[in-house]
Amino acid sequence: MKTLQEIVDRARRIVFFGGAGVSTASGIPDFRGENGLFRQKYGDLTPEMVLSASFFYLHPDRFFAFYREHMIHPDARPNAAHRKLFELEQAGKLTGLVTQNIDGLHRRAGNRLIYELHGSIDENYCMDCNKAYSLEWLLRTKGIPRCEECGGVVKPYVVLYGEAPDKYACTGACREIARCDTLIVAGTSLNVEPAASCLTYFRGRELVVINQDETPVDERATLVLRQDIAQAMEEIRV
Repeated sequence: MKTLQEIVDRARRIVFFGGAGVSTASGIPDFRGENGLFRQKYGDLTPEMVLSASFFYLHPDRFFAFYREHMIHPDARPNAAHRKLFELEQAGKLTGLVTQNIDGLHRRAGNRLIYELHGSIDENYCMDCNKAYSLEWLLRTKGIPRCEECGGVVKPYVVLYGEAPDKYACTGACREIARCDTLIVAGTSLNVEPAASCLTYFRGRELVVINQDETPVDERATLVLRQDIAQAMEEIRV
């Protein structure tokens, strides 16, 4: 932790690249951990199959049943890691926050310099007329959510398997990673592409990894911490 503090103190442009492990302290299960969502079976289907674009179009009723039960956590609140990242942004240290999460907790914590590579549960839109709907509206619906204007299916603005991520989010994330001097990677196995490839743009001085398990960039890292992300981030003095 002393080394992490020294790195943060020296840094002028920090980018934080986070995954599901950042939100576990908020009560949201991760995906590939020991008890993660993707280690479970759902009848003859895997979560990857249910969360694919093809399954969404073929079986929207079953998709939304799974989505409401396992992907939306309306009672979750930002944890110490989210709050510390907001402090770092307010202090001018954090110049970009790249997340693979769709839970929207970084925005609820107050951060604005965010690149949501896989979208957000807070945004939903009609696939026919493009009318926007909130998460609160979606939670009041049952079955397949239908647009109040045209009757079209309302789809969450999240990237499903088989879909391309938002090009503007990816471009912005790669730009900020290329410009930063310090990159903190936390709570991600870096197994999901093309998100993981964003790290190839890093040319800075300090690379920090905070993750319980090994990642493909550990050997390049200045510092690797195998500890709770919320606890590690909370101890940083801004």
